Order: sequence, then structure tokens, then C-alpha cells
Amino acid sequence: MTAKRILLIIGGGIAAYKSCELVRLIRKSGMDVRCVLTKGGAQFVTPLSLAALSEDKVYTDLFDLKDEAEMGHIQLSRQADLVVISPATADLMAKMAAGIADDLATTLLLATDKPVIAFPAMNVRMWQHPATVRNVAQLRADGITVIDPDEGPMACGEFGPGRLPEPEAMMGRIKAALHGGNDPLEGQPDFGNG
Repeated sequence: MTAKRILLIIGGGIAAYKSCELVRLIRKSGMDVRCVLTKGGAQFVTPLSLAALSEDKVYTDLFDLKDEAEMGHIQLSRQADLVVISPATADLMAKMAAGIADDLATTLLLATDKPVIAFPAMNVRMWQHPATVRNVAQLRADGITVIDPDEGPMACGEFGPGRLPEPEAMMGRIKAALHGGNDPLEGQPDFGNG
């Protein structure tokens, strides 16, 4: 039996720091993970950290000559069993909803034929903005699983929905997506929003 393969797209937000722990948990569970780091995501976590944790190359650039000579963005989008976006920023979700493909992450998302699960993280006002509400509805209508963010204190000092779930909770959702919607952590203790 081959290991499940996750393609993890890391958006640009302060919550990107949780992606390192998520990568560690994915590997610990016996799955392979390939990371795509957006330009914004690289402001918060480094390709070197992600490469060390994933034990694989980190992809950052749509126009990488070596990768694109082999149509890398198509291969990346097809080799995964599941595409995960964490954090899914308001900007990234707006581009996805509009079908914009102007970097590696958005091009992969447009080219994939695999299930996609998005974990949004942003300021409460951004999450509740009519444009974001409209974009989330469009993404869900397009078949993308968008998980509502947690509620709690935010880096900006405000409180409300918009927090990225803890890595353990995201891992439970990933396992559920790979097992036909049956959450293997159902009935297990909730680790909370810490």
C-alpha cells in the first residue's frame, strides 16, 4: 500500500507558522507531503524549514526553468491525493473563486483534478466581509471544501471567527477527507483552540 500524498499550499498570513507543525503531523502519520510556498507565505516561514520537515523539495515559483521544462505545475497538481491550503487567505480565496492563475499556487489549484480542502485564516472583519462570504460560497459551489475558521483572539488584537484551527484539528479533517468523510478522530478528545 502506497503512502497518501498531500500537496500543501501555504498562503501568506501570520497563521502560516502553523504549517510547520502540520507538515510534521502529516509525516508522522505516514503520509508524504509536498509544500508549495506562496510569496506571501515565504514572509512567515522559510523553504528550508519546510524542506527539512517534509523531507522533500519546496516549490515556490511557477516559472522555475527545470520544473516547468517537465510541466511541473501539472505534475504537482496530479500527483497528490489531496490538496490542502493552509492558511487560505482572503486574497488566495478571491483568486481561486475568480479562476485567477497568476502564480504557482493558483495555477496548481486551477489545474488539479484532486479534492481540495481550504483552511481560511484572516481578521474577523475580512472573514465577515461580503466579498469573502461571496467567494467562500463560490468555492463551495465549485466543490472545494472550505472549513470555517475557529473563533478566538487574533494576532491583530481583535476577537472573533478567523483563526486557523490547530494543526491536530486540521490533521483530523485531512484524514477524514482521505477516508471518504469518516473522521478517524471522531469521538476523540478535542484539543481545543489553544
